Amino acid sequence: MVELGINAIEEKWRRYWEKEGIYSFNPKSKKKVYSIDTPPPTVSGEMHIGHACSYSQQDFIVRYKRMKGFEVFYPFGTDDNGLPTERLVEKRKGVKARDMSREKFIELCMEFLKEERPKYIQDWKNIGISCDWNILYSTIDSHSRRISQWSFLDLHKKKRVYRKDAPSMWCPECKTGVAQVEIKDKEVDSTFNDIVFKVEGKTLIIATTRPELLPACVAVFYHPSDKRYKKLKGKMAKVPLFDMEVPIMEDERADPEKGTGIVMCCTFGDQTDMEWQKAHNLSIKMAISEEGRMTELAGKYKGMSIKEARKNIINDLKEEGLLIKQEPIKHFVNVHERCGTPIEFIKSKQWFVKYLDLKKDMLKWGEELEWHPKFMKHRYDNWVKGLQWDWLISNQRYFGVPFPVWYCKKCDEPIIAEEKQLPVDPMKDKPFAKKCSKCGSSEFVPETDVLNTWFTSSMTPQLSTYLIKDKEVQKKIFPMDLRPQAHDIITFWLFNTMVKSRLHFGKNPWKHTAISGFVTLEGEKMSKSKGNVVRPREVIEKYGGDAVRYWASSSKLGEDINYQEKDVLSGKKFVVKMLNAANFVFMTSRFLKPDGNLEGAQESTKSDKILDNLKYEKKMPKILESDRLFLKELNKVITSTTEAFEDFNYSKAKLEADGFFWKTFADNYLEIVKYRIYNGTTEEKASAGYALYQGLLAILKMMAPFTPYITEEIYQQHFSKNEGKKSIHIEEWPIPLKIKENKTDDEVWDKLIEVMTLTRQKKSEAKKSVKVEIILSLPKKDLELLDKVLGDLKSVLNAREIRESKELEVEFV
Repeated sequence: MVELGINAIEEKWRRYWEKEGIYSFNPKSKKKVYSIDTPPPTVSGEMHIGHACSYSQQDFIVRYKRMKGFEVFYPFGTDDNGLPTERLVEKRKGVKARDMSREKFIELCMEFLKEERPKYIQDWKNIGISCDWNILYSTIDSHSRRISQWSFLDLHKKKRVYRKDAPSMWCPECKTGVAQVEIKDKEVDSTFNDIVFKVEGKTLIIATTRPELLPACVAVFYHPSDKRYKKLKGKMAKVPLFDMEVPIMEDERADPEKGTGIVMCCTFGDQTDMEWQKAHNLSIKMAISEEGRMTELAGKYKGMSIKEARKNIINDLKEEGLLIKQEPIKHFVNVHERCGTPIEFIKSKQWFVKYLDLKKDMLKWGEELEWHPKFMKHRYDNWVKGLQWDWLISNQRYFGVPFPVWYCKKCDEPIIAEEKQLPVDPMKDKPFAKKCSKCGSSEFVPETDVLNTWFTSSMTPQLSTYLIKDKEVQKKIFPMDLRPQAHDIITFWLFNTMVKSRLHFGKNPWKHTAISGFVTLEGEKMSKSKGNVVRPREVIEKYGGDAVRYWASSSKLGEDINYQEKDVLSGKKFVVKMLNAANFVFMTSRFLKPDGNLEGAQESTKSDKILDNLKYEKKMPKILESDRLFLKELNKVITSTTEAFEDFNYSKAKLEADGFFWKTFADNYLEIVKYRIYNGTTEEKASAGYALYQGLLAILKMMAPFTPYITEEIYQQHFSKNEGKKSIHIEEWPIPLKIKENKTDDEVWDKLIEVMTLTRQKKSEAKKSVKVEIILSLPKKDLELLDKVLGDLKSVLNAREIRESKELEVEFV
């Protein structure tokens, strides 16, 4: 006796696929290429359940396309530069980047990635992702750095990047500039503080949630239609605690309904402050430093954190009778999506990609893309319409792709690297230029900032395509066919890749995008802080990769899916049932135990191994009526699953194929032909054998995108020698069989199943064995309708005879 677990089966075929190159891209193939811009996951220790779900969902579509005859280009990459990698290295190695030399920290990051990346990638292999693992990139490798830096050079030539000393969003925690795409709204508890300003000795109440910005106040604004404050126009307001006066001005952006209707403008509290400063040419006062602490401008509050300064300023306002009222409120603030820290606005020199002038074009680009599901396009459109900033691409971090830039030490003129230098590190390398073109100086200083990680990730079509050196093949790959991704990064990855492709190449980077949803636990988004994280490694170890994929296929594309272990268990039950059904069809005694182990691996010694004896004749034998009706049902499900896949509706495809296997094939058809398999004539056995073979093979093919391991196991055991393919995953997708059809076929089949179901129910209600012999009575019209299948009906129900009556009756013998 041999026992082999599901995990061992999956490991066996995983090794086989890699050894045989089943998923390898063949650049010399004459087939039409189907290319995928695979999302490169951020190296974060191990796969999370959201990854397992979304990558499985994209893999369903990819496997279908491969079986439809495409030469599939399915690369894999890892996103491992920038802040997330820095944070992970600091945590794992117990260090702080700021306490080490930049060079030493970068070395540590590279060593860490060399250790971790193979283990991380293995999680994707375990879930059965059918990438070509030889087309592999890292967003920090020299290949990716070269392409990212080329992107900067090309945009610079096209005057689409610029450097400006201007207010920009800043994260005090991460100590880096932040792009609009990297912020999110977070509802927080706060307080409206009614503070006393003085105008010609009279009290003016202004409400603010940020009293710590008082030293940066440069003006006071009210709405032009607000009659309460019309008389104050052109006067000066004295700022409490700080011995300075600021002008009182009109502006339509002031909200009469918010607070007291009159507001202080500080440089800078938010986007509106920035707009006011620019529109009215106000001075700039920076009260908060890049470290998130108060500057000299704050006087005695210098050096305090933002929270400390707020607390102390409020106390001082109270002591001096300048705080009239406090009202607790909830409001939304912009926070850095990486760490959740509220964003500040700091004046500094940063690099930007100019694209605000392209908003109308961006909407047109979105129209040209096929969205699956269609409603996800609204997120793209809303993002474009809400853009207020050009794209900030500078990050003040240690680990990332360097800007290919130096500056003239004398006049600060940027010195841009030449393309043949790439990839370049200005901290180590020198520019080809010997002198500054502006002032003639020969002294240069390197740019120490790194490119925002999305600047590199937005080049993923090129990061993968350019690994193929044949330019003619590159043209077949790009523009790519599919961008699969989660909905939360439409504004990050999809949008920026679209922008880059249009600016560089004048075309959309893909034809289709498939957007997946989130995975929740009891309706809540998973997070480590909540302790509600599901680890795929543990789930796969317990149930197998096929079971996890089966669960992932149960939700529609774009919909959030709730993780429930019972759904994964259903996947394992499917695996067990599929193998047992196949073993019955091929007359072996090799069956799976309920726990998923194989028991009794030896072949049956029965002489009537029907399908083996048929030698899998390709020519269709004479088909009996029940078998013809079954094949007709098979054709219907082949058609419906194909149509669903063509519409990216993998969940419907799985539902159709899975339902057909359980209800039509396993519950009914196997029972219908069981008697003939054991006791029929040669002709009867041949008809049943053909239908069983074709039915099971088609089911395997239809379920192969969802459960690749068990379908491969069964295919290799029983079909590969006859079908002539090295793997079911390079088999042809099933097409309907050419069989005769009659108008009454559906009616006959439905009635056959109805009679079987009702009779079984009556046996169960009478607490009789399903094998108990009966006399079955049916109405005349049913007898006439079922005339050609009565033989099989008698066998499956163990009916001694079938009589005519007014209604269905069962008599136990």
